[in-house]
Amino acid sequence: MNASHELLKELRIDRKAPPPPAPGGRRRWWILLAVVLALLAALAAFWLLRPRPVQVETAPAVAIGSAAGSSSVLDASGYVVARRMATVSAKITGKVREVMIEEGMRVEEGQVMATLDPIDADAQRGLSAAQVQAARSQVAGLQAQLKQAEAEAARLQPLVLQQLVSRSQFDQAVAQRDSLRAQLETARRNVQVAGSQLAIAELGVDNNTVRAPFSGVVTAKAAQPGEIVSPLSAGGGFTRTGIGTIVDMDSLEIEVEVGEAFIGRVQPKMPVEATLNAYPDWKIPAEVIAIIPTADRGKATVKVRVAIKTRDARIVPEMGVRVSFLEQAPPDAGAAPKGVRVPAAAVLQRDGGDAVFVVDDQSRAHLRKVQAGLAMNKDRQIVQGLRAGEQVVVQPPDDLSDGSAVVEAGAR
Repeated sequence: MNASHELLKELRIDRKAPPPPAPGGRRRWWILLAVVLALLAALAAFWLLRPRPVQVETAPAVAIGSAAGSSSVLDASGYVVARRMATVSAKITGKVREVMIEEGMRVEEGQVMATLDPIDADAQRGLSAAQVQAARSQVAGLQAQLKQAEAEAARLQPLVLQQLVSRSQFDQAVAQRDSLRAQLETARRNVQVAGSQLAIAELGVDNNTVRAPFSGVVTAKAAQPGEIVSPLSAGGGFTRTGIGTIVDMDSLEIEVEVGEAFIGRVQPKMPVEATLNAYPDWKIPAEVIAIIPTADRGKATVKVRVAIKTRDARIVPEMGVRVSFLEQAPPDAGAAPKGVRVPAAAVLQRDGGDAVFVVDDQSRAHLRKVQAGLAMNKDRQIVQGLRAGEQVVVQPPDDLSDGSAVVEAGAR
């Protein structure tokens, strides 16, 4: 019995003992290790055999006629300003009846911009006209009285010599005549005074009409019908000081503040090339008008006036502008060839035509067909197919192809 009991104990499962290894487990680990090693080998081969970026030399395409052909001695920033600008206002205080301008509208010298309510001025003119008529009527009455007095004095003169009338009666007639002459002269002067007052009243009526002082463009409309305008700015924020602002676009120029340390490089009549911030590809010929003979001690700058030689509707006051003071004037834009200029070594012959490699923002070179023009010393004119500012490859290597990655070896 004990032997059977011992045999039953041997048949029990020992759950604490580790399970026997599964058949084939080591083989899986070896396979996984081999796959990892193969992937690492493939990555290493790809890294070692990958195409390397081609080292090239690049140069920008420059707009023909820009400052690139002239040496700039100094660059500065400034603003477009108008030498002739006015905020037009009425000479008197009054209520606006009609406004005849809008922003952007061109007005000529003397053109009516607005009218004020002329009730008071019309009443004053009517009163002055009545005073003129009254003065003229008084003159007519005195003239009639003087005519009678002169006849009376002339009739008594021979009678007094014949002692038919008394001397005192004759003297009284003469005094009456002289008094009427003086009164008539005074009445005539009163007519002149009344006429002058009428002329002043006419000016008062005319002051209710606001006219343009010069030809220009309206840049601001400040008043509306029904508002009170006054040149004295009475009434605070409820009273307008002007009808509108006019700018003479022919008087536009550039004001630049140059540091004291560099003002010696600027001379009157010096050629300048201006570039508006709004139109960075537009080169505007200009010239130094004058150097203002005073400095700003706070900013240590000297103001320079620059004349704009090109009149264009795109140039408006208060625009930001960058100027380059040149050693010599750039070529005439009308005579200069169009397009851009690139180094002659950048132009290739492909498929019977001209082409260049253009480098994009991803540092890849793309072959582009262009239309080449004149030879310009070491450069070549590109009439079509290329914009100013684009980077081209100079002397492209033989292994450079369309879409190749490039790295710049040196800038031109």
